[in-house]
Amino acid sequence: MGKGDRKTRKGKTYIRSYGNARPHGVKSSGGAAKPAVKKAAPAKKAAPTKKAAAKKSA
Repeated sequence: MGKGDRKTRKGKTYIRSYGNARPHGVKSSGGAAKPAVKKAAPAKKAAPTKKAAAKKSA
């Protein structure tokens, strides 16, 4: 493919866009790796509990 292909680096530079084939961010060179930041898991709602039916005395 060539200039018109949006999926290749050559096409990205021609169209002046960025993406996986032409990342915009600068990669860090070596050094200490940053610790992975974990996102907080969404809180789970408690399952609704069924109330026992009150027994009627006759």
